[in-house]
Amino acid sequence: MKKPVCLALLFFCLTGTLALAQTTKEEPTIYTVAPGDTMWGLSKRFLNDPYYWPNLWAANPTVGNPHFIYPGQRIKVYSDRIEIEEAPRPNRPQAAQPPAGKAPVAAAEEPAAAREFKITGSEGFLMERQIVPAGVIVSTHQNRAIVGTDDIVYTDVGRANGANVGDRFTVYQKMGAVSHPVTNEILGERVLPLGELQLSEVDPKVSKAIITKSYQEISAGAFLLPYQERRVHVPLKAADRDLVGYIVESQTGNQALAVGDAVYLDLGTAHGLKAGNLLYIVRDVKPDQRYTLAKIEQLPVEVIGALVVVRTGVNTSTALIVKCVDTVYRGDRVELKKAR
Repeated sequence: MKKPVCLALLFFCLTGTLALAQTTKEEPTIYTVAPGDTMWGLSKRFLNDPYYWPNLWAANPTVGNPHFIYPGQRIKVYSDRIEIEEAPRPNRPQAAQPPAGKAPVAAAEEPAAAREFKITGSEGFLMERQIVPAGVIVSTHQNRAIVGTDDIVYTDVGRANGANVGDRFTVYQKMGAVSHPVTNEILGERVLPLGELQLSEVDPKVSKAIITKSYQEISAGAFLLPYQERRVHVPLKAADRDLVGYIVESQTGNQALAVGDAVYLDLGTAHGLKAGNLLYIVRDVKPDQRYTLAKIEQLPVEVIGALVVVRTGVNTSTALIVKCVDTVYRGDRVELKKAR
């Protein structure tokens, strides 16, 4: 009799454990993504940990970057994690049935709203060898050392250069050559915008101009490039290839960087990089061989941030750091990942 009694007790214990597991299984909270939501914000809101977003990327391979979540997407919020469902297709009215004998017309796909970044034009760039200045400020009115808005300057741009009265230029200053942190190759010169000018009188080889805007002090020797609109919106673009590069310099020249800082990369259009691409900032994790039975060559990289490309040159580009969970440094590696 003892054996059947023991089996019965074991059966009731097992069924009780299963029932308890079923009753204690956590039910997720369902949240629908609203306009303006980001992974960073969702992590902070639901997990009280904005630094969870790299794990959120890793756990959701269908989401390419922290901004590619869409209004209408549903997320499942657990106590220790967030799971994101695939973005739903936009609802469209039922197409009318075509007349007999005619093929149905395919409904047009409604594109998702473009995600954009606004830039101010103060980010600067690396001037590569193939970029030739349009001219130089050769003198200022009354030989003043520094000029600003509404002041008069003189340039070496004339009719021989195809210039006309009313032509506009952006004024830049060279800040020094930039070398690659790994190869020491000179990539170009760091340049920053100083202001804008417009030609008021044009002679064959020289011209008179008025400074229409100044962001920083302008002096003789500053060079000119054809005018470009400063404040523009850069839409995010999905990557169509994998790339690996480096942060080679920053706009400020600082070594330690954070969100909002402009940086320069050793990747450009020659590599297939496009304005609007989002890259991860990554750092290698070194294994401690003392605790391994066999030698470990490499561990998964640590994702410490993300940046968006806002301007591309041939071999270099300008980008803005949009997220980071640790201090970013000149020389950090960046990776562009094609959507799988």
